[in-house]
Amino acid sequence: MSKFAFGFLMLALSSLALDIFMPSGDLGDLPLIAAGTFFIAWLIALLVGRRIKFDPLLR
Repeated sequence: MSKFAFGFLMLALSSLALDIFMPSGDLGDLPLIAAGTFFIAWLIALLVGRRIKFDPLLR
């Protein structure tokens, strides 16, 4: 996992924790929207950072 992907995962988890532990009326749905955005960015970072090694000499 790349550093960007790890960072986005931590941001998504912290946004979810903020939504769980804050009283329900303070921020509204903002932490859930942020968590969804960071989760999508995490998935994109995982796909971009994935390196598939191809060995043309199949032994």
